Amino acid sequence: MHREEGLSFKSARTFNLDEYVGVGKDHPQSYARYMYERLFRHVDIDHSRTHIPDGLCADPQEAAARYEELLAAFGPVGAQVLGIGANGHIGFNEPGTPFDSRTHVVELTEETRRANARFFRSIDEVPRLAITMGIANILEASSILLLAKGRAKREALRRAFTEPPTPEVPASALQAHRDVTLLVDREAGEVLAELASGKAEER
Repeated sequence: MHREEGLSFKSARTFNLDEYVGVGKDHPQSYARYMYERLFRHVDIDHSRTHIPDGLCADPQEAAARYEELLAAFGPVGAQVLGIGANGHIGFNEPGTPFDSRTHVVELTEETRRANARFFRSIDEVPRLAITMGIANILEASSILLLAKGRAKREALRRAFTEPPTPEVPASALQAHRDVTLLVDREAGEVLAELASGKAEER
């Protein structure tokens, strides 16, 4: 739309959900690099208006606090795009994260590190810490779009949206939000489709 219809990003402001600790913006697996390669370099966005946690800050806690201050100054987020982990995490909020959490440093679970190892040469290179928006930050967004693809996400979706909310399934906090859209493929969304049609078995 930017190239073909003139859609401008000049007045947009972006906040990434998270970033690995110990990974700089030029690292091929940093989320800063991902955003630059997939979006920012292709549009007319003002790069001073793009915000990503500082993964190379000497004090990650300080970096998290600074990011929270930015969100307080310019937020809340209008449209929040999320993925969901196989263990139900959103952002890097791992199971057990309180629903009232704000931007913080998190120790990644081995399950998450194994899932992300495909992007690195080995699991040994996958960072153990990340800075992430908290669940409370996410829930402050005006609207939320949750994307899920593949059979591995099916159980996480089922637990997140068909069982009572619990911090053990961070995505279940989204049940309390007024405007959540799920965009899933057939494999990920099969159980939800069954529930919607009344065909799901009692669990």
